[in-house]
Amino acid sequence: MKAKTVSLVLFFMSAPGMAPALEQDEHHNAVQLSEVVVTAARIAEPFRDVTANVTLINADEIAASPARDIGELLAEKGVGYIRKYPGQLTSIGIRGFKTDTHGNDLKAHVLILLNGRRSGTGNLSKLLTKNVERVEIIRGPGAVQYGSAAMGGVVNIITRQGKGDLSAEAHGTLGNFNYDEVGLLINTAQSNFDLSSSFSRSTMDDYDTGSGDKFKNSGYDHIDHYSLNAGYTFHDSQRISLIFNRYYADEIGSPGYFSANDLDDYTNSSNHSIDLIYDGSAALYTWQVRYFTGNDRDTWHDPVVSNPDFWDDDTPSQRDTDQYGTQAQISMDINSVRLTTGMDWLKYEVDASWDPKETEYENCAVFFLAKAKFMDSKLIVDGGLRYDSFDVEVNKPAGNDEDDTNVSTSFGLAYLLTNELKIRAHYGEAFVMPGADEMAADYSIWGTYYIGNPDLDPESSRTYEGAVDYTGSSLKASLGYFYTRFKDKIENVVSSDFSSSTWDNIGKAEISGIEGTFSWDLGSLFNWKHEVRPYVSFVYLDTYEDLDTNKDLKYTNEWNASYGVSINDYEGFSARLNFSYTGPQTVDDWESGYPPPEYDMGGYTIADLAISKKILDFDRYGSCTLSGEATNLFDKDFAYVKGYPMPGRSLLVTLTYNY
Repeated sequence: MKAKTVSLVLFFMSAPGMAPALEQDEHHNAVQLSEVVVTAARIAEPFRDVTANVTLINADEIAASPARDIGELLAEKGVGYIRKYPGQLTSIGIRGFKTDTHGNDLKAHVLILLNGRRSGTGNLSKLLTKNVERVEIIRGPGAVQYGSAAMGGVVNIITRQGKGDLSAEAHGTLGNFNYDEVGLLINTAQSNFDLSSSFSRSTMDDYDTGSGDKFKNSGYDHIDHYSLNAGYTFHDSQRISLIFNRYYADEIGSPGYFSANDLDDYTNSSNHSIDLIYDGSAALYTWQVRYFTGNDRDTWHDPVVSNPDFWDDDTPSQRDTDQYGTQAQISMDINSVRLTTGMDWLKYEVDASWDPKETEYENCAVFFLAKAKFMDSKLIVDGGLRYDSFDVEVNKPAGNDEDDTNVSTSFGLAYLLTNELKIRAHYGEAFVMPGADEMAADYSIWGTYYIGNPDLDPESSRTYEGAVDYTGSSLKASLGYFYTRFKDKIENVVSSDFSSSTWDNIGKAEISGIEGTFSWDLGSLFNWKHEVRPYVSFVYLDTYEDLDTNKDLKYTNEWNASYGVSINDYEGFSARLNFSYTGPQTVDDWESGYPPPEYDMGGYTIADLAISKKILDFDRYGSCTLSGEATNLFDKDFAYVKGYPMPGRSLLVTLTYNY
């Protein structure tokens, strides 16, 4: 494999020319209030019209980042709590709420979208940055737009759509821990047809921690990623498109705790999906109809020596989730009023090698969104209403089935004091529906009988927030405050003799904090020919309290921050130095045994450096760019999860040919 990979790298190095990935026009120097976002309203609208807290990570930022997947990208941006294991498993927390640690989309409190629909996984390591145009993040509730799980936030990953003349990018990367990667991206829009597609393959051996010790079984054989976004436009405003994404990881090492790292466990992991979309507009109306299907699968191979009573190499454990869905919506614009209505239908079928072996989850929803502008479009008012119905079934066809419903609302205000300065306020409700096992369980595991509770209410929250945003030609800044009240948390209740187990709504919490961003292009300010942009973003939680115990919530950081400086001369050179700070947190110390004692993990700062320079220009035949990246620049010995230290300093060199 190594010889084949090196041959491909040498091929890319010898190919004729391309335009540098980080080269920009001056109109890209600042994010303007007119920049379009789609996450907050399910329809494209200017950033200036958004009343919620939305963060944009654009294509230039993604290209400048050493992050290979969305989990690494969000960790670098200091979006919130990160829980990352060796073995390609990453979850994220926003405002004290988290995606599921095991990557289960249905157990999440932060919703991950792919092109505006549920990604089918909560494992951000499965969602790579290849062929991604931008990432939009709603901090706070997005239930009215997207339904269950959008409580702490929504992360929407938007893939590229083909534009302009035919272009191609080929790259090869080599790094320590025997890391290598090759990739190809093609982009074009010819006549009425557009296409953007990519392929990449990477491989890596076991890594060294910041302390210099080898972490055995932390590498992987290979990870493949395919992405395709193809469309055909007719009648100028009607587009039919097909989007395909596939992630496959072979023999990912799944090490145990570093203190007892003697296991040979490994995982085969995959996620793929297909979307068929019809977008159109006519007169006052715009619409979209979508059908999508996908599969998320994890297969855990656990040798006999590590768990002889239950598993062996011939009977791996597995979770296989099939996803099906449709979305339909239509919007009408009348003067300064926009009305949007639509429906969502979603179905999950989950097969597992443990009880419950088969579960089914079906969700039907209708929603209504409205936005109006007053006072020469300076005052913006929006609101929404959503009704969801759910049906769940365990161990079909002979098992139990239950149903539930939920209604969500939201309301927002924004006022433009000037073209650059906006104040906003927002109220939103969110919910997480009970799982199939929580409502309809009827099975035994190791002598304990699990009984579902059909009277469970959805977990729910209410969030109030206000902020000030400023976006000028060189300066961008935002400062806001939010308050969230969370109730009806579903928790497992076990009888004193461990003979039975059920679930009940017994948890509640209070979370509030301050969020801020600041960046300033000093080059634009002083009329330099290049960009020098210092930046900082942070989240500070002044309250994150479990109201039942009156103690701080576990796995929640008081502080998260990202800061640094980026440089771009617009002639082929760019550099960026980034620092990510993660504050202290209290966790359960499972490494010490069961029941786990509490453990206070200290805070840490991780630095990354990326430099890129166009080294060859073949005029009409393209160019070559050489890039260098150093992650964990100062070789910090740190762990997102106690007992699972992350790699020490990683150095990578990439040669890219663009045509």
